[in-house]
Amino acid sequence: MLQENVLLVGGTEKSRALLQALIPPGSCAMSRMCQSGGEARRVMQETDWSLILINTPLSDESGLELAMEAAEQTMAAVLLLVKAELTDTVADRVEASGVMVIAKPVSRQVFEQAQRFALAARNRLTALHAENERLEKKMAELRLIDRAKCVLIQYLGMTEQQAHRHIEKQAMDTRQTKAIVARNILATYEM
Repeated sequence: MLQENVLLVGGTEKSRALLQALIPPGSCAMSRMCQSGGEARRVMQETDWSLILINTPLSDESGLELAMEAAEQTMAAVLLLVKAELTDTVADRVEASGVMVIAKPVSRQVFEQAQRFALAARNRLTALHAENERLEKKMAELRLIDRAKCVLIQYLGMTEQQAHRHIEKQAMDTRQTKAIVARNILATYEM
């Protein structure tokens, strides 16, 4: 059983049957079937989907725009099933957005391999995103600490080294982070 949340999008009964054959109910943590691009767009925002599988064409659109939006707006791996004769043309349009294209008819083996590759890429992207957020938070804390140092230099006549030491000592003495000490300094002197 996959420990993934899977969104399935198919415009016809036959299309949805294919999706259910590829990912049978109960084979993943959670799955949801949508019949149109509009419905899929609403459902995309409800949950953190791991995999979005779109079987083209949809009842209200081709599905290409939906796939590109899903890849750009979510952290989900996006697989797009298209007719074999359209695979290269569609791939040229959507792969830059991070959408993986699979030719129909699709064998279970090819689908499972594509699914594993897509989920592996998603996991790597998720890890990079988390690291990026961690680094952005660290940079914000450093900017905050630097602003507090400037305030100490301006209002208390400290040198940069003295201001740095003052913040470090306050953090150790009060068992708080340097960022919290910096916020307190800024709250005291910047009104």
